[in-house]
Amino acid sequence: MGRVLIASADRGFDPTQVAIPWRAFTAAGLDVTFATSSGRAGVCDTLTLMGPPIFAKILAAQPEGVRSYHQMEPSSDFQSPITYEDIVPEDYDALLLPGGHAAETRAYLENPTLQQHAGAFLDSGRIVGALCHGALVLARAQRADGSSLLAGRTMTALTWTMEMSAWALTAWRLGTRYRIYPTPVQTEVVTALGRDGRFETGPLLPSYDRPFVVRDENLISGRWSGDAEAFSQAMITAIRDRSSHD
Repeated sequence: MGRVLIASADRGFDPTQVAIPWRAFTAAGLDVTFATSSGRAGVCDTLTLMGPPIFAKILAAQPEGVRSYHQMEPSSDFQSPITYEDIVPEDYDALLLPGGHAAETRAYLENPTLQQHAGAFLDSGRIVGALCHGALVLARAQRADGSSLLAGRTMTALTWTMEMSAWALTAWRLGTRYRIYPTPVQTEVVTALGRDGRFETGPLLPSYDRPFVVRDENLISGRWSGDAEAFSQAMITAIRDRSSHD
């Protein structure tokens, strides 16, 4: 049995990107611990859970994500998180960094303690998985010498096309809802990857039927909630691969 840490925002995280991996990890016999900044159970982005007015059919969580979230929410795992400060990377085999479209996730994405821990996970060879905006935690992490944690790596994240499309479709009603920052996620991640890194965009049109996941050794990445199931299985495979070589 392995141990996985799911770090999430205190408020506004994408319910599918947390609950689908939680369900997959527990089904695989992995021990799951949650971490939030406050040490209190997080609150998901209800607008994503239910869908924005008018746009619910295309932007709401899928039924499987909703069911998984309602199964996860009352669980002892989810209700008893540790704080970011209490994270000890050596206690875990893997770290999951989910995303979300709510502005409240900025505190999570910008937390220097979490960024430092993420760096320790990645540099020690432990498995790190980043979904959607979660890649920004890694993109903003630096080593002691000031170098980028992601320099030279290969990964994906929320693509420019996906982010700008959601924003263009909804801006007239939801403003900057689908642009947490002025700089798109892909742009920031590409900068962190540097000249020797590679950003993979995957299929131009995202689909739940065609998930896209990138594995670069101990780094697993996905673009959005539609990748969550395949992403979770890729993390489980990576955890088992690592355990078999220990």
